[in-house]
Amino acid sequence: MTAPAPRLRLGVNIDHVATIRNARGEDYPEPLRAAELAIAAGADGITAHLREDRRHISDADIVALADLCRRRGRPLNLELAVTPEMVDIAVARRPHAACLVPERREEVTTEGGLDVIKGFPAVSAATHRLREAGARVSLFVEASHGQISACADAGAAVIELHTGAYCEAVRHGDDARAGRELERLKTAAVQALGLGLEVHAGHGIDYATVKPVAAIAQVAELNIGHFLIGEAVFVGLQAAIAQMRTLMDAARLEAA
Repeated sequence: MTAPAPRLRLGVNIDHVATIRNARGEDYPEPLRAAELAIAAGADGITAHLREDRRHISDADIVALADLCRRRGRPLNLELAVTPEMVDIAVARRPHAACLVPERREEVTTEGGLDVIKGFPAVSAATHRLREAGARVSLFVEASHGQISACADAGAAVIELHTGAYCEAVRHGDDARAGRELERLKTAAVQALGLGLEVHAGHGIDYATVKPVAAIAQVAELNIGHFLIGEAVFVGLQAAIAQMRTLMDAARLEAA
């Protein structure tokens, strides 16, 4: 009998609480309060992306979130671009985890994974500097054999698989494409674990797409944000997180 996969962790990304706050230039809703509610609802960690243009999460938010996570015994996963400014900030803040992501100022959200192969010297240098500061470094990449191999070569401890293509195919009702994308994710997860990398996944995950991803035994953590913040408008953040947690746990049980 195959042993069940370990409990799947849930990291809650609170960026878009700050998006709503910044839309009016007010000091509410507070990302810190969202993080507190997320932890109370069962989040295993908090994720926040400090963008170069500060369109949502601010430097002050990161300071407050780092303090909260230390006090509550939860990891802060700081997403950041591979730039000297962002790496300097991460080194100063010393988050539990730092996830390097691609970033273009004109994009609405992160589009695709980090090209570790093309940007290997910069990615490798940033990875080693963050590791020396005590951060567990993750690289956000597509489910590509070459990219995952490059992640291991760059010294990362973790990869986060970009699930956007799979989720988009499901939402558009393209079952054939969704099936292909899910298989790519499964193959990539096996490869990454074989290289000694911990496997996370995220981007675009909602109630309709979470279970097939959660059922991938090699995946240790999902990072979900935009959908949960949107659903919270209707049911509240704690209820939205609790429902996601229920679906994740059910997927693991069904896959055992």
